[in-house]
Amino acid sequence: MKDYAERHVTCPHCGQSITVAIDTTQGNQDFYDDCPACCHSIHMNMYLDEVRDKVELTIDADDEQIF
Repeated sequence: MKDYAERHVTCPHCGQSITVAIDTTQGNQDFYDDCPACCHSIHMNMYLDEVRDKVELTIDADDEQIF
């Protein structure tokens, strides 16, 4: 698996398409990054599937409530 990967994601706040560079050397991660267009925080959860040699990245607005 590569040390770094790039993913194209859509901001859940404004819909802007952005490219995110992620570091895959630190294992599974839960982090925040700001959208360069609207400056809102984007919550990202990265899971490394070493068996299939894939990176799974999920995003949300972090203001979504779970009841």
